[in-house]
Amino acid sequence: MDHAHAGVGSVHARHRDQRPQRKRRVARRLYSPRLSAQTDMTEPLPLSGVVITFNEADRIARCIGSMRGLCDEIIVLDSGSTDGTTGIAQSLGAHVVHRDWDGFARQKNAAIERARHRWVLLLDADEWLEPDAQQAVQRLFAGELESADCWLLLRRTHFLGHPLRAGSFAREPVHRLFRSPLRHADVPVHEYLDVTGQRVRRSEIVLEHDTARNADEYRSKLDGYAQLWAQAQAARGRRASAGRGLLAAAMYLLKNLLLRGGLVDGRAGLVFHGLHARYVFRKYALLRAAEVTRDVAR
Repeated sequence: MDHAHAGVGSVHARHRDQRPQRKRRVARRLYSPRLSAQTDMTEPLPLSGVVITFNEADRIARCIGSMRGLCDEIIVLDSGSTDGTTGIAQSLGAHVVHRDWDGFARQKNAAIERARHRWVLLLDADEWLEPDAQQAVQRLFAGELESADCWLLLRRTHFLGHPLRAGSFAREPVHRLFRSPLRHADVPVHEYLDVTGQRVRRSEIVLEHDTARNADEYRSKLDGYAQLWAQAQAARGRRASAGRGLLAAAMYLLKNLLLRGGLVDGRAGLVFHGLHARYVFRKYALLRAAEVTRDVAR
């Protein structure tokens, strides 16, 4: 979930040169046969599925396929894919709209604005619902849905083909099923749904998340996030001490590998949390560098 604007060129431009035909073959393989069973459900719910995309041909079918039996409509807001993403989405029944990239929060808000129904299911292209999770959404609509304005789903991150069983990203609560008037706060990175004054409840519905195709892509993505975060914090006048990044990274590793048991995930867990600790260190290092540059310029 990315675009070539200040600080995140590597995030958005990932795999831009991959061949469309190969992407379509991979996408069709992801869609069948498992996803064919997902559509043999009851009538779709009065629910709008929403996804923003850029060059996601190898995984958009899995995402859309997991929503087809649930959502009465699926909206894909694309920002200029060149790998066949939009064609795959249209072939699966999604309504595809083009919008030039304008930041994560604004793209998602623009997609939500197109929803026809009172409830929205927002997924990223690298996320999907397994059949048991789809059935849980059906049960929620038949029962307690209206007792909240937003339902938290539990996002389970997959890394290097391995679903993480422990750590902060094994069952991460995320705002993904909500009433359509809600919008994301206008922030440059780590966008979040503004639920101020809303009734928020936690469900036990698990959302699967394949965070990156490989370790290099994840490192590149996190580097882009770190740069955006540092730029935003520097613009607000925030400062970071020389040792803040090291301390924060060490605390992250202590919490996720030891206190929350991330070591049980073996190599995948070590690489994932190592890269994330590097991100934590790097964002404070970039903020510190911006602070020094600003002080020298005075």
